[in-house]
Amino acid sequence: MEMTLLIVTVGFLMVMQIAIPFIVKRTVVFGVTIPVDEIRNEQLLRYKKIYAVSIFFISILVLALYFIWSTGITPTENHLIFAGLFLPFVILFISLSLYFYFHVKVTGLKEQEQWFKDRKQVKVSELNIRTKDEMLPWIVFTIPIIITVGLIVFTSVNYSSFPDQIPVHWGPDGQPDSFTPKSYLSVLTLPFVLLTMSFMFLGINELTRNSGIKLSAGNVKASRVRQLRLRKYTSWLLFFISILISMLFTFLQFTTLYENSVSDLLIIIMPLAFSALVLIGTVLLAVKVGKKDSDFDIEVIDENSGEMINADEDQYWKGGLIYFNPNDPSIFVEKRFGVGWTLNFARPLGYIILVGPLLVILIITLI
Repeated sequence: MEMTLLIVTVGFLMVMQIAIPFIVKRTVVFGVTIPVDEIRNEQLLRYKKIYAVSIFFISILVLALYFIWSTGITPTENHLIFAGLFLPFVILFISLSLYFYFHVKVTGLKEQEQWFKDRKQVKVSELNIRTKDEMLPWIVFTIPIIITVGLIVFTSVNYSSFPDQIPVHWGPDGQPDSFTPKSYLSVLTLPFVLLTMSFMFLGINELTRNSGIKLSAGNVKASRVRQLRLRKYTSWLLFFISILISMLFTFLQFTTLYENSVSDLLIIIMPLAFSALVLIGTVLLAVKVGKKDSDFDIEVIDENSGEMINADEDQYWKGGLIYFNPNDPSIFVEKRFGVGWTLNFARPLGYIILVGPLLVILIITLI
């Protein structure tokens, strides 16, 4: 089972890393803004292909080396856990290194060809586009909050029935492997952490809703569809994950209270099911969003840019990954490498929404 999970994890990571250069929006290549009329540039397409092929062979090589090593010993559970953490990290590190290499190459090509010289750069917006926004309303995100409040009440009422030792960590087999003495705080730690996360998901959804909808000049139609899809499916994914976490944490709390009433098989299946469903949701987001205004989109772009092209905002992107723009009121913006959102690090409110809950969770778990 563990070996299968390892292969699936590495395989999924490999496919996602290979696909990333082809599912980002057309006017961004390895984190660098390019004009619409250069999206079919042969050199840029060559960089993408080299990146994809390199990731494929490196991933296969990493797996092959692991299997060669494992044939000399009998892998223990600890070996498999270590491999499950180490191998994906190796692949991510190598893919990030390749990304930075091609980021530099594309930046150099852009400067050499002077694609943006003597051309008017514009920012496109539509006054009525927010009327088409299908993000979930904030009230929907109160559902996991209500579930969590119910769990807190249930836990408080049944406090006397909880065991003297409360689990604080669960191993890969689903069984608790670390405990703390029973107290009201230790019994309520899991629900309080869940409540904090539920509010965090609500905050992320609302900040994303208030972020700007950025359209591409010369490619308004496709970029409009992509932006609306990104907002809609990100909102649904946030809600989906929030509900799944609520269910998982509620299950863990019940296994603590009724420790002898839950089968070992169910204890193993629940975390795996959670991981699988989150994985499926992430893939669906990448597919739904990534196939529009990307290399996978077969729709012909309106190449009417002429002397007017999309604004070049590379100066606000550090390495094409970190966005720092004090002039942009948006808290979250679309990633330049991958599908999803990243933080505008020039907006302090974003730190509060992301880092604040993590600090609260850390304080709760350490008290």
